[in-house]
Amino acid sequence: MNPQFKKGVLELVVLESVRKKDMYGYELVEEVSKVIDVNEGTIYPLLKRLTNERYFETYLRESTEGPPRKYYHLTAAGILYCEQLKKEWTEFQERVNKFLKEQKYE
Repeated sequence: MNPQFKKGVLELVVLESVRKKDMYGYELVEEVSKVIDVNEGTIYPLLKRLTNERYFETYLRESTEGPPRKYYHLTAAGILYCEQLKKEWTEFQERVNKFLKEQKYE
């Protein structure tokens, strides 16, 4: 996938994933990787920024496999932001698709 395409939609995929259920970092990397090929070095800085912007809240939960895990939970502001991004994404991809369909090649 084109890296610029991936960068443009990554935030929306992360927000929508956490909207479905609270997740810890590595779990989120696995979920997002089903849609976009990403690694932890891409996801964790994004999680930090979205948390600083108050779109996520975090909490610790005990793990049976080591230390407690930090879970991410979408805040009310995060839900609104996610909805805004989904709307913008839908409008954007509809415009691009329409443009591509209308192209005539000679």
